[in-house]
Amino acid sequence: MNNDPAIHVLRLNPGDDLRAELQSAFNALQARGCRAACVISAVGSLSRAVLRHAAQAQASVQNEPLELITLSGTLSPDGVHLHASVADARGEMRGGHVMPGCSVRTTAEIVLALLPGWAFSRAHDDRSGFMELVATPASSKNPD
Repeated sequence: MNNDPAIHVLRLNPGDDLRAELQSAFNALQARGCRAACVISAVGSLSRAVLRHAAQAQASVQNEPLELITLSGTLSPDGVHLHASVADARGEMRGGHVMPGCSVRTTAEIVLALLPGWAFSRAHDDRSGFMELVATPASSKNPD
């Protein structure tokens, strides 16, 4: 059994909120000193996907059995930033920014890489207008 301290494995259960569970897991890791992590693998299924598409103010909701095809993102003390793609029973794919309300159907198996040499935070970026990732070496202070 590999107990690599730089890897954290989650198995989510039916009804779990994908985004909330990842935030909760990171909060627990943060209590142990983790300041940065990223998703390196994810498979599973959803019964509901709430995804915000590029340049759209409102999220799109799919209430049907869905395969979780990809999940990627960063986890920081300021929150999670996740994108996913899902496929319906016809194999049609949709993807976007993961919003609260994505509900696990049968399981979600997620592998996180913990990045002990880094500290992630988010700061407003005047160019994009959004809170964007600030990545600093863990031994450095975050910029003001």
